[in-house]
Amino acid sequence: MDIINDGIRLNAALEMPVAFKEGDKCPLVVIIHGVTGHMNEDHILAVSHMMNEIGFATLRADMYGHGESEGEYRDHTLYKWITNALAMIDYGRSLDFVTDVFLCGHSQGGLTAMLVAAIKHDQIKGLIPLSPATMIPEACRQGDILQFRFDPKHVPDEVTSGEGRVLDGNYFRVAQQIHVEEAIAGYDGPVLIVHGDADETVPVSCAVEAAAAYKDAKLVVIPGDAHCYDYHMDQMVTAVREWLENFKR
Repeated sequence: MDIINDGIRLNAALEMPVAFKEGDKCPLVVIIHGVTGHMNEDHILAVSHMMNEIGFATLRADMYGHGESEGEYRDHTLYKWITNALAMIDYGRSLDFVTDVFLCGHSQGGLTAMLVAAIKHDQIKGLIPLSPATMIPEACRQGDILQFRFDPKHVPDEVTSGEGRVLDGNYFRVAQQIHVEEAIAGYDGPVLIVHGDADETVPVSCAVEAAAAYKDAKLVVIPGDAHCYDYHMDQMVTAVREWLENFKR
């Protein structure tokens, strides 16, 4: 299926609970993948399928410039991902079987989910950032982010990483304007943050600091696990399952 956001086609998938029958109603979880990722990554599918098993519908999408959605990777920004997420939530809320909407995101998708939860604070029942890349805005203000290095006061038109990836300078300019602490203060609902303490992409301190700043947050740290839960994905899935079980009707 497709979701159209500002004229851009987003490749999306809506999956229903395993035991869902015509006439039933259920909550929906909007799931956002991370930068350079896509909606069919192992950790995204694992958490999505678990949600379907316990009675939640899920809506996944390839974000702007990723997967099978339109747009180029080099041109994506957090602003574009925010509007993508808003479109996903609005689509989900338009479905007549949906009771509540939850928001889940991994890495940059986790950061996006946190930003959008503040915008849609009265429409999001619960928030689940997985390995949230909350350091992105400040790192962009410093000019050193994930192998992209540049003069933060004079951002070039494009920046190439040490891995050869190219991003338009607007990615960094946009990120510099974002302040995660404001988004955290803007959402009062329940939050679950899951992070591996061996994450070499996003420091676990990002999760620790975010959990401490939210008004109602639970933090689950998985010992020895990496950014995409390569070693203990079952523990990540179990943590999300146990938290979501509290919201089943």
